[in-house]
Amino acid sequence: MTDDGWRESAGAWIASLGDEGDFLRRHAIDPAMLARIEGRGFRAALDVGCGEGRFCRILRDLGITAIGVDPTPELLAEAVRRDPAGDYRSGRAEALEFADAGFDLVVSYLTLIDIPGLEEAISEMARVLAPGGTLLIANLASFSTAGAETGWIATADGTRHYTVDRYLEERAIEAEWDGIRIVNWHRPLSTYLGLLLEQGLRLVHFAEPAASGADPEEIADYDRVPWAYVMEWRKE
Repeated sequence: MTDDGWRESAGAWIASLGDEGDFLRRHAIDPAMLARIEGRGFRAALDVGCGEGRFCRILRDLGITAIGVDPTPELLAEAVRRDPAGDYRSGRAEALEFADAGFDLVVSYLTLIDIPGLEEAISEMARVLAPGGTLLIANLASFSTAGAETGWIATADGTRHYTVDRYLEERAIEAEWDGIRIVNWHRPLSTYLGLLLEQGLRLVHFAEPAASGADPEEIADYDRVPWAYVMEWRKE
């Protein structure tokens, strides 16, 4: 596969999300993200790592002008196919080709785990964010990525547990499911928080959203493991 696997996995990724997104997005992250956006008067948004453009389309439906940027041509082509009037551009988070302070909302929706140059990417997101603007991040929880290589295990009595190991060790991990094979990055939460604080951003919201609105059996595992968090940072 290529360095991160995204080009080879693009077709499987698009198929896995469908039109509405996967379980974690629909039943946990979307409601938490939208609660931080709706009715706030945002006008110009940048979706960093927009993929096939799903969240850009959601932002547009809220009346927000959104630009999506992503390094994977196959995902951008699908974004344009689904939303011909949308603004989707090729680029990497580590080197955003936008002027300083051009957006009052910058979104990173489950993309920080995909970015090898995290320090550069966070610096760039802060740079293009206007004073008073919001950087809204959804990310896989570091507790879940620290267990990605082993995941759920069963003890002798049949009880299932999710294992966490090597939490403080930053590392690339291969993630594989539904025909998708990509590289994610595990980092402890302190790494993310430290880099954001270094940019002078102020944390105004942090949540670990529970899943809801689905069959209780489907939700059960999401109640046991902190899969994702949503945080809002403000640029003064």
